[in-house]
Amino acid sequence: METEEKKVYTIDDIARELGVSKTTVSRAISGKGRIGQATRERVLEFIEKHDYRPNVMAKGLAQKKTFNLALLLPKDYAVTEFPFFKDCMQGICEVASGHDYDVIISMIDGDDLSQIQRLEANRKVDGMILSRAVEHSMAQDYLKSCKEPFVVIGPEEDPQITYVDNKNLEASKELTSIMLMKGVQKLALLGGNQSFSVTESRYKGYLQAHKKAGRLVDADMIFMNCENQAKVSEAVKQALEQGADGILCMDDAICSMCIGSLRERKIPIPSQVRVASLYDSKSLEYNNPPITSVKFDTVRLGKMAAEKLLKMMGEETEEETQPLNYQVVLRESTQ
Repeated sequence: METEEKKVYTIDDIARELGVSKTTVSRAISGKGRIGQATRERVLEFIEKHDYRPNVMAKGLAQKKTFNLALLLPKDYAVTEFPFFKDCMQGICEVASGHDYDVIISMIDGDDLSQIQRLEANRKVDGMILSRAVEHSMAQDYLKSCKEPFVVIGPEEDPQITYVDNKNLEASKELTSIMLMKGVQKLALLGGNQSFSVTESRYKGYLQAHKKAGRLVDADMIFMNCENQAKVSEAVKQALEQGADGILCMDDAICSMCIGSLRERKIPIPSQVRVASLYDSKSLEYNNPPITSVKFDTVRLGKMAAEKLLKMMGEETEEETQPLNYQVVLRESTQ
């Protein structure tokens, strides 16, 4: 038995069936422009009944848009960074799909601009989101020069660049202050890659907390570029030799490696050394003892990045005005 082929309606068909202009149909679908409420409802009722789907390709040609956004991920990201990027991606995709945009994922290898240049030259996307803010970024300089709409996730001091960021400086300052108030006399700081802007923000928070408490910062207690177990173990070793009774880690990956190093040395947490992290994860929450850390809403961070980018591109968005916040979760590791 043959089934009747379902008719695919175009805007022309809808306009002819309802006896209105194509402009009226377009306005009813987009929700933009002046149109009577009764007419709008007639059009929307018709397209729902006949399961009309806009031709995004034709719409793109008419508006000179691709209806694609690019999310640029660093090719050298660590496995431990994936949850952050995944949550950002979720927020970006939710907002993009709500405006009929698709998201293209592209991997960027350091200062190699070839992928970005190809996306821009071939007009494959209408805007880009850089998922990691880097000091002296060639990618950002290039996108500024070609006037491509883009947003950076992470702290950015250039007033010409639009960015979204968690309150990393404020969170670092608050958690450092808490540890100092709890009686930590020598607080070691284990930081990540110094070329990442977030590392600088967290470092500034650590310094500001010491200044606020009237405490001098011991430069020998600051360890940067702790990007693998060997470097973290060496930093922990040196910190303990200098009498550290507290260790603040810039992220959950560094903190996990720090905990492993302390266990190898049979150093109990928190009775001998208090430990905290400036980024939370399930592994820290369920560690024994559970680790004090900072919770951020990374999905919302991604949503705000997409909303800002769409607004730059001229789209009507309901951009959130509430600032991104964080929560310091006090657990057993700093008692």
